[in-house]
Amino acid sequence: MYKVVNYDDASAETRAIYDDSMRTLGIPFVLNWLKCQGENSAILKGNWEKLKSTLILGDVPNVLKQIIIHNISKRKSCSYCTTVHGIFANSMSAALTDDKDFVLTENLNSDIIPSSYKTAIKVVTDAALEPQAFKDEQVKLLQEEGFSATEIIELLSLADFVNMATTIAEISGIKVDNELAEAA
Repeated sequence: MYKVVNYDDASAETRAIYDDSMRTLGIPFVLNWLKCQGENSAILKGNWEKLKSTLILGDVPNVLKQIIIHNISKRKSCSYCTTVHGIFANSMSAALTDDKDFVLTENLNSDIIPSSYKTAIKVVTDAALEPQAFKDEQVKLLQEEGFSATEIIELLSLADFVNMATTIAEISGIKVDNELAEAA
């Protein structure tokens, strides 16, 4: 189990990354996934930059990225990532519907979910779970749904990111952030 490094106990370098994470994510606390890496600011910085580049930046809607990460995490049985990304995805349901009772992560087959999202969820989940079986036909499916070459790279990068993130979450033994659990 990794040691969780709280903000007040962190080095100056780690605190700077924590500050950037709170600012970028728009939340008033540091995620446990980051805090479990706080003893090594170099690793933390690299993984934070990867999270930011893969999940926050880019052209693919964040709600789709959150759904994909939730779906892969659920299939990989990573409790932390399934819960956290489920909370984030469900908080973005309004991007797809005005129905305030719609729970996005429980309705991935709903007609509310665009066909392009369903295809991306399936293709990226398959890529994350069985990368050796990935074929050019799967890229073609994304192209047929209207995703550009840069969006396809962005989507497929999620497969790599989720595998790294779930591995860290599982081997670290972290629990869901109290702040997120209370918001759910």
